[in-house]
Amino acid sequence: MTVLLKRAHIIDPSQSLDMAGDLLLRDGRIAKVGEDLFQHIGEAEEVLDCAGLVAAPGLVDMHVHLRDPGLTYKEDLFSACRAAAAGGVTSLLAMPNTRPVMDSPELVRDLLERAGTADAAVYTAACVTQGMQGEKLTDFEALKEAGAIALSDDGAPVGSSRLLLEALEQAPGLGLAICAHCEDLDLAKGGLMHKGAVSEELGVPGIPAAAEDCGTARELAAAASIGAPIHICHVSTKGSVELIRDYKRRGLPVTAETCPHYLLLTDEALRGRDADYRMNPPLRGEADRLALLEGLKDGTIDAIATDHAPHSPKEKADFYAAPNGSIGMETSLCAAFTALEGVLSLPEILEKMSAAPARILGIPAGTLKEGAWADILLFDPAGHWQVLENKLHGKSRNTPFKGMTLKGRVAATFFRGRKVFDNRAGL
Repeated sequence: MTVLLKRAHIIDPSQSLDMAGDLLLRDGRIAKVGEDLFQHIGEAEEVLDCAGLVAAPGLVDMHVHLRDPGLTYKEDLFSACRAAAAGGVTSLLAMPNTRPVMDSPELVRDLLERAGTADAAVYTAACVTQGMQGEKLTDFEALKEAGAIALSDDGAPVGSSRLLLEALEQAPGLGLAICAHCEDLDLAKGGLMHKGAVSEELGVPGIPAAAEDCGTARELAAAASIGAPIHICHVSTKGSVELIRDYKRRGLPVTAETCPHYLLLTDEALRGRDADYRMNPPLRGEADRLALLEGLKDGTIDAIATDHAPHSPKEKADFYAAPNGSIGMETSLCAAFTALEGVLSLPEILEKMSAAPARILGIPAGTLKEGAWADILLFDPAGHWQVLENKLHGKSRNTPFKGMTLKGRVAATFFRGRKVFDNRAGL
């Protein structure tokens, strides 16, 4: 299949490319990028006029809960990839807290084999410890051989600091990224939202910022003690931003991500006791939100991921009993674009959502270089849309952006040169 994208505004942060031009896609790859590729129009089976649209690398979401295997009533890898395509996401990293948890080569191979026909490239993290129990390390080498590219006990920190240090020693030699969920479980115990003025007014048990900050400090200290790389997941507090900034100033190989909901919302959103706004880490205060914006601006925070965490409407119906988590892939770029207006340019946002996560994970994505996979996002920066839960493409509806009007709109998504989402008629 040969496709010609004409008259696009091409933005590729991986090459510092920002130009008006055309892209030729052939056999799933980017065959040519140029100012005018009209001479190739005769060989194209499809020609798209992209005037007014940005053509950029497909997004790389490095923090996704597929719920597959075991919890597929919430989401499965195919429904998740449909939601990904609707948000311009063409590569994603699945977290391992499935049922059973992703702690064996057999489970890794099964997931990756089934993902071969999905609408996005699925990569997976495997568990750091067996059963995510924090008592014994998994077989990193066997998991790597099966196809895992990262390690995490996401959903909980690695319970043993000794095992954490052993993991940090072993993982780099295998090319496996350690993605750390930073939380002091004792401090967080029983909390349902951020501990602050809003939680006190509502009489709802709170999770102090110190729960994340203490966890972040432990992970960073362990990594720094041996000079090992570490990636800090879903940063939500001012204190964690400051800790990461300090370690980066020391020249230590730490990277970090935050999520669009922490950039656009605060704990004020929980006044209605709606569990769709409950996630872990929780929505924090305004000072934390502003610190995250500054952290993205000065490079302390490298990437924007979603922590896409689907749950059924029934599970989310009771504010006090509901599990934590919100969906986010379909809204990720537009929510970030809305939150970061005046803070980061569109090329800078795209870098944190494509090139940077691809670089951290070491995967072939996040670029429009000739010869690369034709994973492409077409984006209308002048558009806008209202988030309506019943019109989303995944199985679950627990979005914290419901009812909001977001800036920008995904017009189309190509994965391996195949159009997997097309919303140009709705623009």
